[in-house]
Amino acid sequence: MRALLGTFSWQELRHHPWRNAAAVLAVMLGVALAFSVQLINASALDEFSSAVRSVNGEPDLEVRAVQGGFDEAVFARLARHPQVALASPVVEVQGLALAGDSQVPIRVIGIDALTLPTIAPALMPQAAAGADRFALFAPGQVFLNLAARDALGLPAQSAPGAGKAETVQLRGGDAWHSLAVAGHVAAGGKALAVLDIAAAQELFGRIGQLSRIDLRLAPGTDRAAFIASLQKSPDWPAGVQFAEPGDAAQRVSNLSRAYRVNLTVLALVALFTGAFLVFSVLALSVAKRAQQFALLGVLGLTPRERLRLVLAESLVLGLIGSAAGLALGTALAAFALRVLGGDLGGGYFEGVAPTLHWSAGAALLYGGLGVVAALVGGWWPARAAQSLPEAQTLKGLGAAPTQGNGHWLALGLIALGAVLANLPAIGGIPVAAYLSVACLLVGGITALPWLIALLYDRVAPLFSQRVLPMLAVERARRMRGTAAVAVSGVVASLSLAVALTVMVASFRDSVTQWLDVVLPADLYVRATSGGRGGNSGGGSSTDTATFAPAFVQSLAQLPGVARTGTLRTQPLQLDAARPAVALIARSLEGGAAQSLPLVGSALTVPEGQVGIYVSEPMVELYGAKPGTVFAPLSAAMGKAGASFFVAGVWRDYARQFGAIAMDARDFERLTGERNVSDVALWLAPGASEGAVQAAVRELAARQEGQGAQGKSSEGSVEIASVGQIRATSLRIFDRSFAVTYWLQAVAIAIGLFGIAASFSAQVLARRKEFGLLAHLGFTRRQVLAVVAGEGAAWTAIGAVAGLGLGLAVSVVLVKVVNPQSFHWSMDLLVPWERLLALCAAVVAAGTVTAWMAGRAAAGKDVVLAVKEDW
Repeated sequence: MRALLGTFSWQELRHHPWRNAAAVLAVMLGVALAFSVQLINASALDEFSSAVRSVNGEPDLEVRAVQGGFDEAVFARLARHPQVALASPVVEVQGLALAGDSQVPIRVIGIDALTLPTIAPALMPQAAAGADRFALFAPGQVFLNLAARDALGLPAQSAPGAGKAETVQLRGGDAWHSLAVAGHVAAGGKALAVLDIAAAQELFGRIGQLSRIDLRLAPGTDRAAFIASLQKSPDWPAGVQFAEPGDAAQRVSNLSRAYRVNLTVLALVALFTGAFLVFSVLALSVAKRAQQFALLGVLGLTPRERLRLVLAESLVLGLIGSAAGLALGTALAAFALRVLGGDLGGGYFEGVAPTLHWSAGAALLYGGLGVVAALVGGWWPARAAQSLPEAQTLKGLGAAPTQGNGHWLALGLIALGAVLANLPAIGGIPVAAYLSVACLLVGGITALPWLIALLYDRVAPLFSQRVLPMLAVERARRMRGTAAVAVSGVVASLSLAVALTVMVASFRDSVTQWLDVVLPADLYVRATSGGRGGNSGGGSSTDTATFAPAFVQSLAQLPGVARTGTLRTQPLQLDAARPAVALIARSLEGGAAQSLPLVGSALTVPEGQVGIYVSEPMVELYGAKPGTVFAPLSAAMGKAGASFFVAGVWRDYARQFGAIAMDARDFERLTGERNVSDVALWLAPGASEGAVQAAVRELAARQEGQGAQGKSSEGSVEIASVGQIRATSLRIFDRSFAVTYWLQAVAIAIGLFGIAASFSAQVLARRKEFGLLAHLGFTRRQVLAVVAGEGAAWTAIGAVAGLGLGLAVSVVLVKVVNPQSFHWSMDLLVPWERLLALCAAVVAAGTVTAWMAGRAAAGKDVVLAVKEDW
């Protein structure tokens, strides 16, 4: 076998390097895309987890509030507890800093330097050269990490002995404060400022409040019993909970897992279509060498050995392609991490700049998948080489056409796919749905011969009086197995392209309709806060930037403003193992149906209960079903006497892990808080949007006074029109699916190349047939017309099958994969114009490819090919 590979197979490779290089390229691209996505996501997650560990340290337990902060009396109680060896209080605020004329988000942490070193050494302030070593205890002193210095435009290291001291402007409450940069901290991740805890409490209005307490327990302490004893004590404050130190990193891992898995599956689409290209290339190779294989059989090479020889050739292609794919994937990942950071469009790792973490296990996994794809693609050509009738093939007659009964297998696979599509997700990942897609694709491709017979048996009589179309249609009808082989790659790539096109179009249309409902006003004013945006799920409290009721009333009285609406958002940590959910208090005076994109109708709220409206993830993750009382919200808000009735479910594409909306009047009555974070403005007819925006900024500047260094604080508000928000939201949507578009384009390109290879294989194997047609009086143009007609007939059935399969797969993606992965639903939208244009392009490409392949086969030597058997 090795000798045949070195002589017989090597000659084929040497004479046709480009064709075999195409198969290697297909495997390489599939492996490279999947491996690079894996490396990027793994590196970003590792970097984020490392940053979380450096900031949070390594305590045994963390004490946090469900929302906002909690009384520092809890710290005094825990510090005196006999089972607590060390307690470290922390104040966390997501604030803003001035960098020139712009504002940048920065995370501010107040720490107790006496208890910090043993729990979170990376947060321990390091005084700059020449600075007072007790500066970490002094007010007005701050320590920055490297990311903060970079964001503020400061040099990576402060110059010792510099004439001018470095300062930073931080916004605390409604004012800006100038702090001296006294040194640095080693913690990585996003921009971070560390200062003494007492200074942080005073600066941000958190006197007597803490954000968390890190605990180091005494040796031998039973963690579960310790937590239970405190939570059962009657004086333990409501809304204060314990969390494991790794929960923050685990929350982000859980949050981004579905996105990462879906992206990896999409990357493997290229590898799936690459297997069909390997199949096409090897089918062409076997067709061209059919007589050589037959001669080897006559000389003693058994059919099983012919099978092993072709499989060995596919193995070589797979090994070369996988090795090149791993190298290319590593380079792509390194480039993407350097240029794009760790974010591939999902917004989960924004601001993270990870280094490449190469994984030998992942390399073996994706390299192995590339080899398996090549072997699967080579199996059917190998079987064709094994089943060659030697005597017939040596005479140039080829194998007899086979008419199988594969439609029963196809129907079984499609039925199995339908069953799998109705199974629940496993661990939050729609494994059964992915298997359903695979069954639908394989079943549909298996049914191609039956579909070809079903269609062309009815079409053939229409062309019985026209010779050239009749020859093209009759060959497709009578050689249905051959036709199925030729278009299988087209069906695979086209069906996946159709499915992705429908899914993205459905999602974008649903997001557009959602924006129409949630953005009814003309202008939106928001209190600036660096803690907004992204999908990180951190849920940091950002209540330092809100609007007082007096400011909202002043906005309503501005010229050009017809009316206003308010919104208050704050995070709720209902489950320490999950990202925080958003509690949204907004005006619902006109009814929830007008303010929220409800799924179904709203229920009547019983007397004495508070009506809430939950997003779809709340139903899946927390069991907040319509018509039930949601008890966890009562505990989280510390309102044991309040009963929250789930009056409806609404779509929310902004918060993957849940949101709860309630009327602003109920929120104010329960909490006493009247400040709001967002104000919606409806403009009067004929009012100038620009003039109203200028008036809002002037009002903000007048009420808040002058900021730091004489800078006006009018930047403390963000103003955007509904058109700007819609455009930004849709731009973020398109960015999120940019990788999907690219992977889809690669899969289509590989599939179209498969058309070329398939038709080349079929046409070159029929040179004697074309020679016979020439002897019967057919001109070269007529022969080419027959070949082009066959190409049109075959790719037309491939387009029909690909369109039908793609629509079936899109239903699974829209109705099963997305709800199980991201916990939200969407309406199915079929963009018929784009799909029909895609199918027409595939048919045209197949026809042109067949015609070009026919030109090579219908040359001057086709007449001589008939004499080979004389």
